[in-house]
Amino acid sequence: MNWIILIIAGLFEVAFATCLGKAKEASGSEATYWYVGFLVCLTISMLLLVKATQELPIGTAYAVWTGIGAVGTVLIGIFLFKEPATFWRLFFMTTLIASIVGLKIVSN
Repeated sequence: MNWIILIIAGLFEVAFATCLGKAKEASGSEATYWYVGFLVCLTISMLLLVKATQELPIGTAYAVWTGIGAVGTVLIGIFLFKEPATFWRLFFMTTLIASIVGLKIVSN
């Protein structure tokens, strides 16, 4: 169950990064809504991370959480914000995913 909580925490990390990107593109009250969304997602992500680390090793949990956030944010950048999907970006994202899976496999 703690791994599921950790994955959800990572997805909320992607959500708060997405809110920041959308707020940058918005103005006025729309930007304010995106910043509120950022704070809500940040809070949920942190609370779930804290919950997951009560049972999982902190080093593994933090690495997986940031890895999910990094990969998810790169994908959001490519698909939503039209950032380039170069060979090297995709290559290193793939190695990051492999590292996350490896940490899961070797963790208790």
